Amino acid sequence: TGTTGAASTGAAGEKLFGERGPYFGDFGGRFVPEALIAALDELEREYLAAVADPAFAAELEHLQRTYTGRPSILTEVARFAAHAGGARVLLKREDLNHTGSHKINNVLGQALLTKRMGKTRIIAETGAGQHGVASATAAALMGLECVVYMGEEDTRRQALNVARMRLLGAEVVPVTTGTRTLKDALNEALRDWVANVEGTHYLLGTVAGPHPFPAMVRDFQRVIGVEARAQVLELTGRLPDVVAACVGGGSNAIGIFHAFLDDPGVALLGLEAAGDGVDSGRHAAAVNGGVAGVLHGSRSMVLQDEDGQTRDSHSISAGLDYPGIGPEHAWLAASGRARYVPV
Repeated sequence: TGTTGAASTGAAGEKLFGERGPYFGDFGGRFVPEALIAALDELEREYLAAVADPAFAAELEHLQRTYTGRPSILTEVARFAAHAGGARVLLKREDLNHTGSHKINNVLGQALLTKRMGKTRIIAETGAGQHGVASATAAALMGLECVVYMGEEDTRRQALNVARMRLLGAEVVPVTTGTRTLKDALNEALRDWVANVEGTHYLLGTVAGPHPFPAMVRDFQRVIGVEARAQVLELTGRLPDVVAACVGGGSNAIGIFHAFLDDPGVALLGLEAAGDGVDSGRHAAAVNGGVAGVLHGSRSMVLQDEDGQTRDSHSISAGLDYPGIGPEHAWLAASGRARYVPV
């Protein structure tokens, strides 16, 4: 394995990406086969060059506006709020994006990077199928070959999304190892990348994995929070008391949280999948039921047994059925800036 950078800690809200290297407090890093070090170094170089390039930013913004349909709207849900104690509740409608979720935000950014690196093939993992559909869509848009790894159990649960991916020209590979869910799909995608690293980009769908993925995916998803912050100020004249989001790997949550990190009056609440209950052992609540460990190339909070082996996760939601959490979330939990609650 290889690691880069040094551990660092900071006050809640301190921006740790850039000169701080690949760590968020004690979490993050790069724990991967040597075969991937050069590819990760190249990805980091190309990403940092791209975000400093006004032409890249302009092309991504154009796609967000004319292809994704951004900005996504805020919807007030008054009748739901009446059942929830009377608080004013606003929904950030990422479900209205093209392909039906927040996943397209990150996918378009990474697909543009793939073209910039001169690579012609993308691989992706998917649980609920949303990231797979978004990846297949971006590949069709940009003329890239696309292979999506999906746990066999999830292909059954999400058959409609499998059909959509194949309709878009992607090859969907059912993964039959392990629990046949998201964790196993991610393992297979990493194996593919090791074998085909020269011409292939691994389009990771969440803020997990080895550096630079957690920071890069967060930055592509940060548009959610930037828009939401401006929209709620325009609508209500003040910042919200609480920003809440469901957390699997956590890309949607970090996307909205990040724009509010420097606002101490805004509580950040991550909602983890409790499955049959955290005490049952059948859940996907990595912060509440996990320990610090290494999974899929980075150090974070992970569901592990007493021997340090990754435990099976469980959630009725295919997209939340993951035994870890992004390392920046682990740091936000450890620092106290965000709170994570099993549901």
